[in-house]
Amino acid sequence: MSVERLEHKVVSGVVWSFAEKFLTMLVQMVVSIIVARRLMPEDFGVMAILTFFTSVALTIVDSGFSQTLIRKREPSDSDYRSVFLFNVVVALLLYFVLWALASPIARFYGHSVIRDVAPVLFLLLPINSLCVVQTVMFTREFRFKLLSNIVFFASLVSGVVAVAMAVAGCGIWALVAQRLLQMGIKAVAFWLIRRWRVRGGVSLSALRDMAPFSLRLLASDLIASIYNNVAQLFVGKIYSTASLGYYSQAQKLKDLAVISTVQSVQGVTYPALSKLSADEEKFSAGYERIVRLLSFVLFPAMLGLVAISSDMFMLLLGERWMPTVPYFRILALSGMVYPLAMVGYNVLKIKSDGRVVVRLEVVKRVVMTLVLCVTIPTGIEAVAWGMTAMAFVEFLLNSGFALRLMSFGVVRLAKALLPSLLLSLIVYFGLEILNPHLAHLSVALRLTADIALAVVSYIALAWALRLRAFHEVIDLIKGLIFKNKDN
Repeated sequence: MSVERLEHKVVSGVVWSFAEKFLTMLVQMVVSIIVARRLMPEDFGVMAILTFFTSVALTIVDSGFSQTLIRKREPSDSDYRSVFLFNVVVALLLYFVLWALASPIARFYGHSVIRDVAPVLFLLLPINSLCVVQTVMFTREFRFKLLSNIVFFASLVSGVVAVAMAVAGCGIWALVAQRLLQMGIKAVAFWLIRRWRVRGGVSLSALRDMAPFSLRLLASDLIASIYNNVAQLFVGKIYSTASLGYYSQAQKLKDLAVISTVQSVQGVTYPALSKLSADEEKFSAGYERIVRLLSFVLFPAMLGLVAISSDMFMLLLGERWMPTVPYFRILALSGMVYPLAMVGYNVLKIKSDGRVVVRLEVVKRVVMTLVLCVTIPTGIEAVAWGMTAMAFVEFLLNSGFALRLMSFGVVRLAKALLPSLLLSLIVYFGLEILNPHLAHLSVALRLTADIALAVVSYIALAWALRLRAFHEVIDLIKGLIFKNKDN
């Protein structure tokens, strides 16, 4: 594949993936607002507790094999079949283990509803195992438009059902149904579209060949999954599920924007950068462009959310959810660097044999253990600050070690990031100065004015100062439009 053709596929993939993530984010935001107005914070707290177990289990189900298949130059049908059957068997085993743990978990937190909800919610594991391999196939083929359409449709249908159930008074079951239905629709669609059939059994030699790299990724991802969610377990036990509900809602709303960006960029750039790994100059240039464009979008978006958070929560969620605002303002800062940290993590997965990834995770989690030990007894705001600090530590470590594997220096990285950061800070402080003068307006008008002024001023300043990232965004959009017309 030529470099020009690959670049077009990457740009097209990012645009389609980001469009899907953006539309899905809007759907999920609307659903979250409606459902949050109908449910209690305790419901979200219970879901946050169970999310810890599902997240860890889903990581084990994959075991790093999907990333190895994407990284591999020419996976065989035996590779795909073996990974698929491995995923299904592990998912079923973990499902029954977690089902057995449902009652002890319910007793530990003093919520009997966990005993009823957990066995149903944990069905996510076997359902997810049915579509991991198909996702890999579509990703390797750069069929991101298809993936985007399926994911958006699944999100839309599951969101409508969740809203209907919440309005009907189904409580926490609305959240459970949303997650299961979204995954189920995705699995069914993949099997209907991808005419791939499992013929034969597991090839132990195929799994053995992929195991060294896959298991290193599993160790890294498992450590990250545990530590990214472990604070919720302690908050729910030491404080209350209502407090955990406020905290998890802040994290969820922050993640709507951040995780959407991470998934759209990471899902496309990992296979693309893998294909460029042999050309050091093009690989470094690709990395630089990604971080420059990410910072141009993320820095103003997350700082802008910090500035408008109080009005946004009051207008969308109402007075009952205002205790969430302080946590959201803190956690939103982590969204500025978390996607950049994941880009560095992608570089490490591509350029290293996996050992450095595991070692870095151990170092990061030792630091995070100390952070949690200090912050959890102090209060939930302290936990939020600790998680945000860890996002910056992760960015520095991932990026620092990634730079060592490329012909790319710290100064070059700073030049890619600082222009967007400085411009975003100017707009943020401008909003902070302006807001007291808009206090006489209604919440809706004030929020509209803030968003409009922030967007217009940021774009105008980027254009006036001739920011390279701004012109790259314009060129990418133009190039995609014209190439699509030519095709």
